[in-house]
Amino acid sequence: PRGASLINLGRGAQLVEADLLAALDSGQLSQAVLDVVEPEPPAADHPFWQHPRIWLTPHVGAMTVPETAFTVLLDNIRRHQRGEPMQGLVDRQRGY
Repeated sequence: PRGASLINLGRGAQLVEADLLAALDSGQLSQAVLDVVEPEPPAADHPFWQHPRIWLTPHVGAMTVPETAFTVLLDNIRRHQRGEPMQGLVDRQRGY
């Protein structure tokens, strides 16, 4: 539906990035949370870095514990909504 959000934790090129940008800019999607982009890592001038409706998570190769992974993500979303510091922030000034 119009205004929906997209969370993409998938791998590979199944996401058409130009279509995602168009959907966000038109309001069809309200926001996107992305763990992987193409190519990985994204170039410094990749449009996702500065898009106001895109959240990039730090694509970190590690074992994910399904029982806790969503809880951590949800906690950070709630922290952000309350204006509190989120856990595990990436310092963009240090680079990717």
